[in-house]
Amino acid sequence: MQEARDIYEMCQNYSTIIIQRHVNPDEDALGSQLGLKDILQRAFPEKRIYAVGKNSDRYGWIGTMDQIEDDVYQDALVIILDCGSLERIDDERYQKARQIIKIDHHPAVDRYGNIQAVYPDASSVSELIADLVNDLPDQLSFSKEAASALYAGIIGDTGRFLYPATSQRTFEVASQLLSYQIDLATIGRKDEEITPAVAKLMGNMLAHLEVDDCGAAYYIITQDLLTSLGLKAEDAGDVVAMPGQLTTVKAWLLFVEDETGKYRVHLRSKGPKINQLALKHHGGGHELASGATVEDLDEVHVMIKELKELLQ
Repeated sequence: MQEARDIYEMCQNYSTIIIQRHVNPDEDALGSQLGLKDILQRAFPEKRIYAVGKNSDRYGWIGTMDQIEDDVYQDALVIILDCGSLERIDDERYQKARQIIKIDHHPAVDRYGNIQAVYPDASSVSELIADLVNDLPDQLSFSKEAASALYAGIIGDTGRFLYPATSQRTFEVASQLLSYQIDLATIGRKDEEITPAVAKLMGNMLAHLEVDDCGAAYYIITQDLLTSLGLKAEDAGDVVAMPGQLTTVKAWLLFVEDETGKYRVHLRSKGPKINQLALKHHGGGHELASGATVEDLDEVHVMIKELKELLQ
């Protein structure tokens, strides 16, 4: 990472460092965030270093967030991970910071930060954090805890090394993290565990998934369905990849209604690029895996129509 030295020197200049990431965090967002926190704490034991954002019920096994007051942001450095757009940053208090560092692997939607380390070809931000450490071996180091968090982030964002962004470098980093005696079996089990309620959601999706002749598929998860199963919107993340297992599906949309009536959209594809479709609906992301937000059912159906047109 060519910005490694600049990132380290900026961290040296601040007594308070706050690490943030995107809303509705996945394993990479949390793994990179908590891994970096541990790495910086080892390098700068005299500094105040926090990981901020809402806790995740689904991925709480990776770690928990810090609760801090507004005044902690005064004269602080904020490092924002895994977030290409400003509107998706979890906790708007980042705006109170003195300076911002952005580390990301999504194609840039918003260009923000005094330092921007953006590498769209990387498998994950967790891989980038490992690269940061490896670029500064005399200043930064891994612990077992950091290695565990980063490994969780890598397997989460690569689909256990199956997604296209997985590279030779990804395997090299994963091998290095394994050398810290992390509990590979437990991490893998936690990654794939689902609750009985999520299993019922999977069954419902397979029964009601709509698949067009062109290979466009979609599924709508309403608040009523989530409530009936005792689930939260974030639990839907466990079913996002399933439509891709069907031979007839080329690209798909998963709509998850939140408590306000808006829909969080998960876009996935086996080949056709769908990130431009996400950008049209207050989102963005990778060419084959993106996210968006739509206001209501009318916009849901507009997006379905646009996906079909994209695949025809």
